[in-house]
Amino acid sequence: MFKDKTILITGGTGSFGNAVMKRFLHTDIKEIRVFSRDEKKQDELRKKYHSDKLKFYIGDVRDVVSIESAIRGADFVFHAAALK
Repeated sequence: MFKDKTILITGGTGSFGNAVMKRFLHTDIKEIRVFSRDEKKQDELRKKYHSDKLKFYIGDVRDVVSIESAIRGADFVFHAAALK
């Protein structure tokens, strides 16, 4: 179902988003887009996993412009962003 697909995970640096990312990282998925406001956590994930599958997007789900570029071309979206 997810073979050669692109997924977007909003809130990808949070606990649930991180779990979704880990679940798909070692599958035949084409691309995992991690979308969050936390640049530091994104950098930590980038350094930890060193995977070409991972693409990182800085933005806020409440900002239409920032989410539009991340969602373009995604086959599935896992909405894990929390507004605290």
